[in-house]
Amino acid sequence: MGSTLDLIYSPMDVQKIRKDFPILSREVNGRPLVYFDNAATSQTPLQVIDVITDYYKNYNANIHRGVHALSQEATDAYEAARQKIQKHFNAAHPFEIIFTSGTTHSINIVSNGYAQSLQKGDELIVSALEHHSNIVPWQMLCEKTGAILKVIPMNQQGVLLMEEYEKLLSDKTKLVFVNHVSNALGTVNPIKAIIEKAHAVGAQVLIDGAQASPHIRADVQALDVDYYVTSAHKLCGPTGIGMLYGKESALKRLPPYQGGGEMIAEVTFEKTTYADLPHKFEAGTPNIAGGIAFGAALDYINNIGMDQIAAYEEELLQYGTAALEKIPGLKIYGTAPQKTAVISFNVEGIHPYDIGSILDKLGIAVRTGHHCAQPIMDYYQIPGTVRASFSFYNTFEEIDSMIVALKKALEMLQ
Repeated sequence: MGSTLDLIYSPMDVQKIRKDFPILSREVNGRPLVYFDNAATSQTPLQVIDVITDYYKNYNANIHRGVHALSQEATDAYEAARQKIQKHFNAAHPFEIIFTSGTTHSINIVSNGYAQSLQKGDELIVSALEHHSNIVPWQMLCEKTGAILKVIPMNQQGVLLMEEYEKLLSDKTKLVFVNHVSNALGTVNPIKAIIEKAHAVGAQVLIDGAQASPHIRADVQALDVDYYVTSAHKLCGPTGIGMLYGKESALKRLPPYQGGGEMIAEVTFEKTTYADLPHKFEAGTPNIAGGIAFGAALDYINNIGMDQIAAYEEELLQYGTAALEKIPGLKIYGTAPQKTAVISFNVEGIHPYDIGSILDKLGIAVRTGHHCAQPIMDYYQIPGTVRASFSFYNTFEEIDSMIVALKKALEMLQ
């Protein structure tokens, strides 16, 4: 049952790693694919794909409910994955890891849970760097409760103004929610300080770790964070699966998000009592194969080593930044001293969509638009950017290919 990950890599043998990703050998428009849209979703290695296939071929069954062998095997594999996630993020207990469909689902579980406890005039704080999924659920919550949403401002570098954050905090602050890393700019936020200052006024903190998780190993106990959320597809895992970490005390205070099977202890027509953590938040048949594959994806990246991944991606970031800065009229947005391997840029007088479209014709996959972070684009007074985001399976040669393709695009557009 299940395949094992027996590959141990020497320090960043990138060509060997690339062989694990079948998609990297394909062509797009007759050219070798250069995949620089990793901030949207990472690619999936064979070791993770094989785990998904193995589940459906050999022990496909519903979990937690059957006494037969297949059900027990599936349950064991699913719960083993939960323990892998617990270990990776250093949660105190496996039941503090809630399987969800992804980061957005995780945030909505928490925002929905606060609907019963917030009062008119309570205050929530969000940062100017957030993805829409960490803005809209809280706006909806404010509409329901009369709570007030306040925003930590940013500067031209894409760095949050911590002095202004401190001014926003008060005894009215109930919850602070900030991303660990900006998906649009790559800025690494000072989340430990943000958490400490929020706790000092009695507020709880949710950190959106979707963009950080591929690059930074968050220790939720060391951070003392109340909630931390991410998606497996950012971490070489499948789509449709993610996690909500919550402190036991925080999760116990939240009501269930959905009702149905698995999340109950006892049901009568007169009354229902809810199951203990984590099942209280896991109604219905889950994405079993996805959960198991999430664990396998963590095995894969940990076999390579998070420190090695971070060091190599920093080299890619520096190399790509230096190459792009040489192009006349090109401006990079997001120049924080601490950032991950994301470069957002525009070229004067050219719409980012036009650049992205031509790059695609030349086999280069980048993201264009506002990246579901429209307030950031409004701050810079631009419609969007071209975003190149790197992963540990990318190469310096691929960056060279992007630069050549970008120059061709600019020749056509200028």
